[in-house]
Amino acid sequence: MSILSTHVTRRRALTIAATAVTVALAAAGCGDGGSAPALPGGSGGEKVAQSVFDSAPVASDAEIPAGSTMDQIRKRGYLNVGGSLDAPLLSQQNPVTGDIEGFDADMAKLLAKYIIGKPEVKTTTIGTQTREAMLQAKSVDAVFQTYTITPQRATQVNFAGPYLTSGLAVAVRKDETGIKGVKDLAGKTVIVGANTPAVTALPTAAPGSKQVAFATDPQAVQALLQKRGDAYVQDFTLLASNAKSNPGMKVVGDPFTTEAYGIGLNREDAQFKEFVNNWLRKIQADGTWAKVWQSTLGSVVEGGTPTPPAIGSVEGS
Repeated sequence: MSILSTHVTRRRALTIAATAVTVALAAAGCGDGGSAPALPGGSGGEKVAQSVFDSAPVASDAEIPAGSTMDQIRKRGYLNVGGSLDAPLLSQQNPVTGDIEGFDADMAKLLAKYIIGKPEVKTTTIGTQTREAMLQAKSVDAVFQTYTITPQRATQVNFAGPYLTSGLAVAVRKDETGIKGVKDLAGKTVIVGANTPAVTALPTAAPGSKQVAFATDPQAVQALLQKRGDAYVQDFTLLASNAKSNPGMKVVGDPFTTEAYGIGLNREDAQFKEFVNNWLRKIQADGTWAKVWQSTLGSVVEGGTPTPPAIGSVEGS
């Protein structure tokens, strides 16, 4: 039974940030060529209220030492973020206003508000295979892009957080009936994102599967729809947003791993990592994190707001 389907109103429970919630992607029997299922809050969830940003905390002068990364960002007047423009509910550019909206995008704006006093962000679109290089070169200040914390990656970059948890899942074409979960991928051609946890998880989860890697999520989705692979394995949160936008695909089975997302930072800047972690603790404690979740990812799930993961709670953070 699929977690997401264009023919059902409620499906299985998903653990996000250690709380089980039921994905509720409502639909009314969309056929081939039909529109994507209607979701609460429109195409990208409800926009986070301006009052959330207005009331968000701002760092004191004492928390921003002269010459620090935070001081440089404050003087520049904006936070330079590596991210996406095409991930619904996470980081998607509104075609009408041009604003970038979603959980990751709004978290980045809140960090900018904490440093600068206003939510000014410049987003540089990056692929999964270039994130470490961009951070090492200091081409961006931080990466907000469903960036899974792993010990291997932590040898190249610093991770603040985790600030959200999810897990790997399987997506297939809407008319696929033979694949119901990861165990059915043995011997199949599986689409993955380059340099994502799926690359290392699949050999164990689906022995004998063949991988075809793509640099970006939209490329991977297109490859699935064009039948260049039998399935697409990626983080559930990202697949959920893809299935919302693409009626030709669905997510099957339950997430088969637990993944923790972190904010990618330069490996040599321990001071900035501590600063960002302290900011995360503040917005978790004062309810700001919950308000952002409710207006973005929470707009397509049923149940209460999850408890944010504990800072530093996974290896590599």
